Amino acid sequence: MRILLIASAYNSLTQRVHAELRDRGHVVAVEVTPRGHDVRAAVDRHAPDLVVAPMLKTVVPRDVWTTRTCLIVHPGPVGDRGPASLDWAVREGVAEWGVTVLQAEEEMDAGPVWATRTFPVPRTGKSDLYRNELSDAAMEAVLTAVDRFASGRHTPLDQSTAPGVPGARSRPPMRQEARRIAWADDPTEEVLRKLRSADSQPGVLDELLGREWFLHGGHAEPRLRGRAGELLATRAGAVCRATTDGAVWLPELRARTGPGAPRACKLPATLALAGLLSGLPEVPVPVLPPADDDTWSDIRYRETGEVGVLSFSFPGGAMSAGHCRRLLDAYRAACDRPTAVLVLGGARDFFSNGIHLGVIEAAPDPAAESWANLNAMNDLVEAVLTTTDRLVVSAVGGNAAAGGVMLALAADEVWCRAGSVLNPHYRHMGLYGSEYWTYSLPRRVGAGMAERLTREALPVSARRAERIGLVDRVIECAPARFTAEVTRLAERWAASSVARTRLADKKAERDRREGGTPLAAVRERELGRMRTIFFDPEAPYHALRRAFVRKEAVPARTASSSAAATAVADS
Repeated sequence: MRILLIASAYNSLTQRVHAELRDRGHVVAVEVTPRGHDVRAAVDRHAPDLVVAPMLKTVVPRDVWTTRTCLIVHPGPVGDRGPASLDWAVREGVAEWGVTVLQAEEEMDAGPVWATRTFPVPRTGKSDLYRNELSDAAMEAVLTAVDRFASGRHTPLDQSTAPGVPGARSRPPMRQEARRIAWADDPTEEVLRKLRSADSQPGVLDELLGREWFLHGGHAEPRLRGRAGELLATRAGAVCRATTDGAVWLPELRARTGPGAPRACKLPATLALAGLLSGLPEVPVPVLPPADDDTWSDIRYRETGEVGVLSFSFPGGAMSAGHCRRLLDAYRAACDRPTAVLVLGGARDFFSNGIHLGVIEAAPDPAAESWANLNAMNDLVEAVLTTTDRLVVSAVGGNAAAGGVMLALAADEVWCRAGSVLNPHYRHMGLYGSEYWTYSLPRRVGAGMAERLTREALPVSARRAERIGLVDRVIECAPARFTAEVTRLAERWAASSVARTRLADKKAERDRREGGTPLAAVRERELGRMRTIFFDPEAPYHALRRAFVRKEAVPARTASSSAAATAVADS
C-alpha cells in the first residue's frame, strides 16, 4: 500500500512509524509539512492510498480529509482533545494514559477512532515518556489502524458512542502560567511534575540570577537543603536549587531571548550560567557513581556477579567533550573491576546521538569545539574497540544516531530494545563521519549495506537492524524492564563457554586487524575529512548545525547542497 506520512517535524515517532511501515512492505513517503497548503501539495504529489500523521501541529485541509482517509496520532485516550495532552497528563501525575489513532475531520481530535492503546506513565520527563511508553503504544495502534484500513472491512468507532476514559476531556494549550514554579510555595514533587511536563520542550520559564531562563529537566536531591529558590551547588554540569521541602537538580538551561534575536541553545546549566556562579560549591561525582546512590548523576555503575553495568543518560543523547571524557574515565575504571562482561548503556532512553551540537554552537569558536568534541568521542570509542580482557555489550535502550550508533558498534555485542530506532549516518548534518565508522559499520553489515545506510540516511528499526547484522539481539520488553533484562542476559552470557571462546577470538581478531589496517590509520583518515569540514566556514555543516539547535529553517542553498532535505521517500 502507498502511504504518505505528514508531520510537522521528522521526530522520533515519525521516524519509527516510517521505519516499521517500510519493514512491513508498504511504500512510504514522508513529507515535513508545517503549513496546511503544504499538506495539500504533498498529497497531490504522492497520490497515496492512505495518509498518516504521526505528529502534526497544523490542520489537515478540508479538501484533503474529505477525499482521502487521513489518520491522526493523538497522544491521549479516546475523548481527550487539545494540543498539550501529554503535558497535562504528566503535570497531573496520572498513572495511565492513552494514544488514539483517529480520522481527520472538521473538529480537531474529534474524528472516528481507528485504534487506541493505553500505557503506564512512570515518573519521568515528557520527552522520555513520548519516545518510549507512548511510542510503543502508538506504534501498535498505527499498525492496527493501517491493517484495518487495508482490509476494507473495518468501520471506525464514532467517539460519541465510545466509552469514557477517566481524565479524558478537552484541554487548552499549556501556557507558561500553568508551568511556572512558585519556589516559595511548591513542594519538590510539584516542582518535578512541572519540570517533567515541559521536558524537553518548551521548558519552564523562570528567573534565575537576575535573568530569564527556560529550565529543562529535573531530578530530586535527597540531602542538600537551603532557602527556597536558592542555588546550593553544582554537579556534573547541573545546578541544585532549593525547594520548600528539599531540592532539585537542573541539568539544562536555555536563555530567553528577545523578539528578533536568535533562539538560544539548550546547554548544561553551569555552562549557560558561566560567570554567574561565583562561590557555588561543586558536589563531586565519583568516577564510578554507584547505582544505589540516590543523589543525581548522569553516569552510574553496578555489579552483579561477573557483570558490570556502566549506564549513562545525557539529555537528548548529546555528548559534549566533557561528557565523553567523564564517561571514558568511568569506562576505564569499570575495566579495572573483576568482571567478565561489561555492559555499556542499559538506560531506558537515548543511548547516544553523538557530539553535542548545542555546546558547539554556543562556543566562542565552534570549529575548534567541534574538533575537541569529536576527538573526545573518538577516544571513548577507541577505548571500547581496544578492550580485550573482557567482553563488552552495548545495551541500546532508546534511540541512537550518528556517532552514538558507532559508539554502540564498538562493542562485541549490540543488544537493542525492540522500540529503538537507529540512524547510522551523518549526512543530515553535512558530515563525513568519524568514530571509526569506516571500520565498524562494514565489519558488521558488509561494505555494500554500509554504503547504502549512509547514502540513504533513513532510520532503521530494531528488527531490521537485527536482520542486517547491525545489532545482535532485540529485546522485547517494556522500557522500565530493559536494564533488568539486559543484566539477566549478560549474567547468563558471562557464565557460558561461548563467552570464553568469544574472548579468545576477540584477541586474535585485534592482532589480525592491527597487522592489516590499524585503527590509528582509520582514525587519521576519518578525522582528516572531518577537520576539513569543521574548519571550512562555507561547509554546509555550520548552517545545518545552527538551524538544528536554534530551531531555524535551513537555508535553501544549504539544504539542496547537502543531504539534509527533510522530505524523503522510499520506493
